[in-house]
Amino acid sequence: MAHFVLEYSANILPETLDLQTLFAKLHQAAVDTGLFPLKGIRSRAYACHEYRLADGNPEHIFVHLTVLLGAGRSLEEREWAAKSFFQVLEAHFASCFSRGVAMSFEMKELEPVLKYNKNNLQDYL
Repeated sequence: MAHFVLEYSANILPETLDLQTLFAKLHQAAVDTGLFPLKGIRSRAYACHEYRLADGNPEHIFVHLTVLLGAGRSLEEREWAAKSFFQVLEAHFASCFSRGVAMSFEMKELEPVLKYNKNNLQDYL
């Protein structure tokens, strides 16, 4: 399980945001680690319409990527994956750094909890 959840300021142009390209790169980075099965990788994004950054300049933008992981990977494996995912995020939004940008990333390993899944995606891959 690797779930990518992107929050971003709504003032980012759609062609800059290019979510499907970003998601494809993140999914490939996850697969390339060898730690995450393709069928368990998901991405979603939420535009934030109400926000304020620093001095309130409406030109500033933010992107925040949270990666949720199922338990069971070592700290070294998580660190390696996190660096890979953040590199993808940085490269994707590199052109934005000609203005104020707040970019952040966090990876959370979910504690074992009661959890139910039903997934037949492997039948369609």
